[in-house]
Amino acid sequence: MRLTDQPGTMSSGSSNFLLVPIPEYPVLDCVPNKNVKIVVLGASNVGKTALIVRFLTRRFIGDYEANTGALYSRKISLDGEQVSLQVQDTPCVSLQDDAEGLYCQEQINRSIYWADGYVLVFSITDLHSYRTIQPLYQHVRRIHPSGNIPIILVGNKSDLLRARQVPAHEGEALATELGGPYFEASARENHEGVHAAFLHLCQEVSRALGGGNGEKRRGGLHLARPKSPNMQELKRRFRQVLSSKVKSATAL
Repeated sequence: MRLTDQPGTMSSGSSNFLLVPIPEYPVLDCVPNKNVKIVVLGASNVGKTALIVRFLTRRFIGDYEANTGALYSRKISLDGEQVSLQVQDTPCVSLQDDAEGLYCQEQINRSIYWADGYVLVFSITDLHSYRTIQPLYQHVRRIHPSGNIPIILVGNKSDLLRARQVPAHEGEALATELGGPYFEASARENHEGVHAAFLHLCQEVSRALGGGNGEKRRGGLHLARPKSPNMQELKRRFRQVLSSKVKSATAL
């Protein structure tokens, strides 16, 4: 399974790569029924946005504003076919005080309904975020009580081994229980690991779409596509980070 960028995008070696918007393409430009829709879900501060940015741009930004949920679109080549890939970022989910219920904004519920594949993310340095995964998966299952659900479990921040609170074998065991693979990744230090995780999910979703399962829950509930690429927002954030670093260096 090979995923490549389209001609016209800048290489990872360019210092301006992150400043180039990811263009949006109409679904009709791509193979019918190959509109791959992925949603990234998890607790607060686990690195959902950082993982998405790493996957789409190969770059890492350390500072992000509060996540309001953004939809990123890109046309990709997947095994020689043109596919429209959409990746939905989401605000955080959290356990309720009784530690049994799950609090989700309505936007998250709509995203779960809309998507064909699911990235469940926790931080290996945050046991609470790990404990959120099982209720979160059950919540996804309640929205989709039947049918195949392509899913991967990602333990982010694998570069922070000294702060680890969740052993790798526990992540692997949970992934097996959920019926998907487990990936430990570092959005900060390892683009290849992040790419491999998302690519695997793209493969599973593509197989499901090819098997006729892609239209399994299409009703009247859909997420509106953004009017402009959300990479413009990342451009603004990136400039803020650069500005703050320059000010810090000047102060020294």
